[in-house]
Amino acid sequence: MYNGGMAGLTYWSPNVNIFRDPRWGRGQETPGEDPVLAAKYAASYVQGLQGSGAGNRLKVAACCKHYTAYDLDNWNGVDRYHFNAKVSKQDLEDTYNVPFKACVVEGKVSSVMCSYNQVNGKPTCADPDLLKNTIRGQWRLNGYIVSDCDSVGILYDPQHYTATPEEAAAASIKAGLDLDCGPFLAIYTEPAIRRGLLTEEDVNLALANTITVQMRLGMFDGEPSAQPYGNLGPRDVCTPAHQHLALEAARQGIVLLQNRGRALPLSSTRHRTVAVIGPNSDATVTMIGNYAGIACGYTSPVQGISRYARTIHQAGCDNVHCNGNQLIGAAEAAARQADATVLVVGLDQSIEAEFKDRVGILLPGHQQELVSRVARASRGPTILVLMCGGPVDVSFAKNDPKIGAILWVGYPGQAGGTAIADVLFGTSNPGGKLPMTWYPQEYLARVPMTNMAMRPFGGYPGRTYRFYKGPVVFPFGYGLSYTSFTHSLVQGPPAVVSVQLTSFNAFQNSTVSSKAVKVTHTSCDTISPQGIHIDVKNTGEMDGTHTLLVFSSPPAGKWSSEKQLIGFEKVRVPAQSQQRVEINIHVCKHLSVVDQFGVRRIPIGKHNLHIGDVKHSIVLQASLGDIKF
Repeated sequence: MYNGGMAGLTYWSPNVNIFRDPRWGRGQETPGEDPVLAAKYAASYVQGLQGSGAGNRLKVAACCKHYTAYDLDNWNGVDRYHFNAKVSKQDLEDTYNVPFKACVVEGKVSSVMCSYNQVNGKPTCADPDLLKNTIRGQWRLNGYIVSDCDSVGILYDPQHYTATPEEAAAASIKAGLDLDCGPFLAIYTEPAIRRGLLTEEDVNLALANTITVQMRLGMFDGEPSAQPYGNLGPRDVCTPAHQHLALEAARQGIVLLQNRGRALPLSSTRHRTVAVIGPNSDATVTMIGNYAGIACGYTSPVQGISRYARTIHQAGCDNVHCNGNQLIGAAEAAARQADATVLVVGLDQSIEAEFKDRVGILLPGHQQELVSRVARASRGPTILVLMCGGPVDVSFAKNDPKIGAILWVGYPGQAGGTAIADVLFGTSNPGGKLPMTWYPQEYLARVPMTNMAMRPFGGYPGRTYRFYKGPVVFPFGYGLSYTSFTHSLVQGPPAVVSVQLTSFNAFQNSTVSSKAVKVTHTSCDTISPQGIHIDVKNTGEMDGTHTLLVFSSPPAGKWSSEKQLIGFEKVRVPAQSQQRVEINIHVCKHLSVVDQFGVRRIPIGKHNLHIGDVKHSIVLQASLGDIKF
């Protein structure tokens, strides 16, 4: 599209913020609540966009956003422009900054975007500790740091962080900002230099960082035709291969949350007529969520299902707000005439979006009434399909014996309708897992969106599966299949693994935190990766994909979560066969925890690994030469 004169080469993607609160309107853009998952996604996404060209060459420039602790848009009178996120050093290090570090260190991203909010009283775009010291200093960013749009203007007004606009321009550039989205720096940088608040050298450094990325993109290399990607053009968009990829991504992203009495898959011989009902049953643009290009074409859910069966279509509601119940009667009538009923309900960008956080997490308006009444009227099995980015409390449906199966499809993209139908009729076996906890509505009363703490304290229950231990609707990592899988451990790490210290002082300085040695005091490079070999057997009658999730529980300590995802692997296993999966565990990376001072440490003692129903223990001991501690 760039070669055709229709696009640029810098993409402000991916959004790798942690999906901390179920109400967040932009959670749909992110990879979920777990930092290890978000980090893996971040690095992979960046590498996919930027390509693996020779040397420093970029296909396009990716940008990891919004750094950091940004996950409130507009809630209960607090908006992102005025929000001061109070974050502990511990939570910053072991949750919020993890995916950004992976973007820079592993993904080699060429840009990071600072966020609107303040962190501990400082605007992120004017905090030298976050920008110059961490991103560029510790993580060694090779690229530029950009503001979110008008962030620099916002830290001057409405945040009133500086007294004058020139001071805002100077503070941000000196903190490490290289590029402004908007006109603010273009207007106020030169006056800031004239007032002695900024030097030309400061500006030159920022220019060097931006122009270097332009050079890496080939913008000064003459005609595109002479460049490595010069042969690409608009004709390469919407090719059959790309459209198939969109369909395959949609299929793999569908999560089967419930399948009571094996209601699914439907049969095209027994279920010849299907009632397709709900405000998202004929969705098109809704399926691509936010921040998407122009789709090649859409297949809505009702269109996809009509390829397998005769359909009777009723919306049941005017839209997802479902402010009235006048259309429910017609939907009930359709369900009475059909061999099966598929309800496609949920949300869209008018309910969850940028600058729009949700108040509650129930289905909007009369949608719950629509689902319950149609299920009661339905002659055949009733299937509930949830199209939404964030989680919804559907406890009522989970507990309704008339609802056979529940699917979460997210915003499944242009081929969403085809993918949904393929899963409903068993052409595709669902293998997706939930990337976030689905909480009950009552959880919200205990967690203001403004509270950034991950760990529980007092009456505050904590956040995400790592720290919240109360009741859930569906847990993180949950997802069923039409087949069944078993795991068996073939080979695990040795029972005792030695962690070599760099000096005796290192050990003495590390005993302050419940026998946990600082990662910086250990010879991480000398510790071999610990391999776990697992056989995954498909014991059912249908080919399927299975995602192996490996969790670790460290020795008890106030600084740690009860369990933490440390690795995952997706494997395709034909019916009645097995596949061997190897997952490597790096002690310093995967078995370390963060103490209350934000220091990463390796707890000495017994670590339990959980792989499905398989458990394996590793005992870590500290060593200095031949001396064991």
